Parts: sequence; C-alpha cells; structure tokens
Amino acid sequence: MNYDLCLHIDSSEPATLQLVLKNAANYCKALPGESFHLVVVANGPAVRLFTDEHTELREQAVPLMQEGLEIRLCANALADNKIERSRLWQGCEVVPAGLVEVVRLQREGFAYIKP
Repeated sequence: MNYDLCLHIDSSEPATLQLVLKNAANYCKALPGESFHLVVVANGPAVRLFTDEHTELREQAVPLMQEGLEIRLCANALADNKIERSRLWQGCEVVPAGLVEVVRLQREGFAYIKP
C-alpha cells in the first residue's frame, strides 16, 4: 500500500503551519515500520513562515525533517514575497512552481491534504 503524502500550505498564519507539522508528526507516528514519503509544499504567502525569523516553527520542523520530511517552497512565491534563499531554513528545497509540484506529486500517487 502507498502511504506517500503531500501536505499543502498557502497561508501565512503560523497556527496553520503548526497544524501541518502536527499532522506530519502524527502521520509518522501512526505508520511505524512503513515506508513512505512525506512532503510539505508551500506557496503563496506561506513561504514567509520558512525563514529564519520563525525559530519556533523551525524547531518544530527540524526533527521531522531529520526523519525524512521534505519541505518544498515555490520559487514564484519567494520572488513575489522578496525572500532570498539565504533566509530559508536549512534543508528546504525550492521548486519552480508550488502548484505544479502538488500536481506532479499527485500524479506520482501521493495523497493530498490542504488544511
């Protein structure tokens, strides 16, 4: 069975990202011993939350990233929000377009959730 999951966020509200990260942690906890990919795709104003200014959120995400959570940020949204890549959390990947990335993951069989 395929347990690959894409969590999508486009809100700049810290509480929304906290919920996404909590869902990711619960998902990992519920699937001990299973092999799966877990990806968070952020676009729009959500990319603002993945900068070094948001240390509390980063501290919540780091253990999940160490366990394999991938965070992919939309290059278009970064440009629209004037965010330099040097300000991003270490380990975040920049993709050309967030929505295209969501569609690509769905085509690969990822389940999709947007809080």
